[in-house]
Amino acid sequence: MNSQEARAHYNYLMTLCIRKEEAFGPLAFTFIKEQDLDKLGLAPEEQFNLYMATSEAFASEPKRYTHKLECLQKAQQLLPRTRFTDPELTRHVFQEVQKTSAELDIYNEAMRATKSSAAPAADRLRLVVETDLPDYFLNTAQKRAAAYYQNKYKMTKEAKTAQHFTNAARKFEPENPAVQKEFAGACAPFMAVRTSAIHLMLPFDLKISRTPDDPLEAGLRIWYATMGYSFPLRYEMGKLCSWYDDRVVEIGMDDPNLLFVSVSPLKETELGTVDRALPDDVPMELGLPRAFLDGTNGLGPFIQVVCNFKIWFDAEAMSVLVQGAPDLHEYGLQGGAGLLTRTYASEKIQAYAPSSGKPWQQGLSFNFVNMHLQLAQGVNTAFVPFNTPIFSIHPVLTRQSFKFEDARTLGS
Repeated sequence: MNSQEARAHYNYLMTLCIRKEEAFGPLAFTFIKEQDLDKLGLAPEEQFNLYMATSEAFASEPKRYTHKLECLQKAQQLLPRTRFTDPELTRHVFQEVQKTSAELDIYNEAMRATKSSAAPAADRLRLVVETDLPDYFLNTAQKRAAAYYQNKYKMTKEAKTAQHFTNAARKFEPENPAVQKEFAGACAPFMAVRTSAIHLMLPFDLKISRTPDDPLEAGLRIWYATMGYSFPLRYEMGKLCSWYDDRVVEIGMDDPNLLFVSVSPLKETELGTVDRALPDDVPMELGLPRAFLDGTNGLGPFIQVVCNFKIWFDAEAMSVLVQGAPDLHEYGLQGGAGLLTRTYASEKIQAYAPSSGKPWQQGLSFNFVNMHLQLAQGVNTAFVPFNTPIFSIHPVLTRQSFKFEDARTLGS
């Protein structure tokens, strides 16, 4: 940008300011952050006007005040170089700097108090995981989940800049990128539920369908699945048969209660330790997906993908919320949600036998986290690519550890 272009852009920005256009703040802030206004030949008076106008365009949110304060301080530094020698203006700018600085200090102090109240690392509650894919579930999967959400919800530089500004006098301009700021990635709670959880995923593709068409190539299982009842089937000689004894089941392949679950060959290469028993008649690339598939169960209308993910926790202090990942619905699936509050008495004896054999297990409860997946209403086929977050795990306080109170009962 040369001097002539810079002055033209300055005039354009000040026109937007006079018109109280919503786009002024983001465009002006980008201009002053990315350009050297002195080298572009803008007069001190022009620079002062631009910095002051930009400072007034920031949203009235303390988290934006760092940038607002920078603009005010820059204007204060420029003022002696301008022809604006009015003592009242000098006093006004000084007061604005002081006011904004004080409000920013209040905000920062409040945020520091929040952070300092966190428990020391040694006092934090522990959750201990036992699994037959420890490196994948605890390390690789978490890296893949972080990359998945970052890539999906990453905002452009323009969108990030627009977050700082607001304007009471808005007009309809949905195609203007300078004012487009209402993105999911800008919402802290929206992102926190995705980035703060432990996510379960699979290192291969998963397909669940109501029809047998185009199954994935590593393996296929069939269930009759409806509310209150599920039954595993196999397809032999043109007939559906019982998985247990090969007796023919007199239902058609188009029965609406049938679910066809198939998996692709292994696609993730960073697996680490694999302690799960695998079929010995196929290579690892097929054996691991097939081992997952063979361990899968029906539970009413849900398909239960068994992860062998055993989690130990202090049930007196916390519970564990397990639910479908936040974006699972986009793939045509719903996840069953559950709150693990203690050790449940629904496992085989082998699960309980070692529960008192190690010192770190003392005082801890355990439970198993599995993926319970159901086709969304109106969906006939769901496909989930490998390394897509499928289930999320959130430690939460036990119900006995907190209570909601009406602020009106607490006095002043």
